[in-house]
Amino acid sequence: MEKVKYSMEFSMKSVPIALLWNYLSTPHGLEHWFCDTVKQQGKRFTFGWSGSEQDALLVAVRTYSYLRFHWVDEKDKSFFELKISISELDDSIDLVVTDFSTPEELEESRDVWHNQVEALQRQLGCVVA
Repeated sequence: MEKVKYSMEFSMKSVPIALLWNYLSTPHGLEHWFCDTVKQQGKRFTFGWSGSEQDALLVAVRTYSYLRFHWVDEKDKSFFELKISISELDDSIDLVVTDFSTPEELEESRDVWHNQVEALQRQLGCVVA
């Protein structure tokens, strides 16, 4: 089944960009909110959740701006991207997550991202009420 692309935007309030970037781009930072364990070998990241692992390749990166990963076992061109967006109007910082999902799993995928980013917001002290 063909996947659909979707994006979600999350307010990161007044978190310093360097700190947010650390949580998005390093194994140690990702382990605080994205998954249980992360191993990195070059551009290959192995993400672990409750005893299962999934490999992703870092296919694009721009420091302090975005990271794009492609799951190794996916045959299509889908990816997931974590992008830092800064408003020109008020310098507010948002995290924009872009991912792909089948239509049947779209709501569940959105819920998973919402829960994961909420954990990141708690880590960084920027939970939005």
